[in-house]
Amino acid sequence: MIYITGDIHGNPWTVFKFARRNKLTKDDIIIIPGDVGANYYGNEHDDEMKELITYHRPTVLCIHGNHEMRPWEVEGYHLIDWMGGKVWVQDKHPKLLFAKDGEVYTIDGLRIMPIGGAYSVDKFYRISRGAGWWESEQPTEEIKSFVEKQLSENEVDIIISHTCPLKYEPTEVFLPGIDQSKVDKSTEEWLGKIEASVPPV
Repeated sequence: MIYITGDIHGNPWTVFKFARRNKLTKDDIIIIPGDVGANYYGNEHDDEMKELITYHRPTVLCIHGNHEMRPWEVEGYHLIDWMGGKVWVQDKHPKLLFAKDGEVYTIDGLRIMPIGGAYSVDKFYRISRGAGWWESEQPTEEIKSFVEKQLSENEVDIIISHTCPLKYEPTEVFLPGIDQSKVDKSTEEWLGKIEASVPPV
């Protein structure tokens, strides 16, 4: 069974309790589409979080958000084959996987493509206070090209992204005080083109 939850920002307890309460097994997969917070500090604090989130039996598949490092920026990650695609993993946390943008995973008969990343609207606030911010938060042109090539060569049933196409932006929950004219919405604009290019299932 596939379960999908939202950003947990370094708090593993909802996933921990959900897996325990529902007696999830090694055949279950929890997908977290970004801002997991497992690669935030780059030290033993992250390891504690990773141990808790994978304490129970299911595999946890994470998609890259914007408030976390990409796996290749963290020591110990390497690519392995998984469900027909490639994922990033650390040997010491084998049940915590990070999706490679544009890969196609076949899970429970569904062909799923992850697309991670977004612009941090609180970027300058975070930088000024020494909080985590990473220049690699948005998909690069290389990643975009790979995604587009994959979609031209493969059929997919589901695309799971961290942010959404621009036409769906949730204006009703915009943070007050953020000048939207200074927000980089290029990823959302690109995702709109991706959505338009994919035929409905």
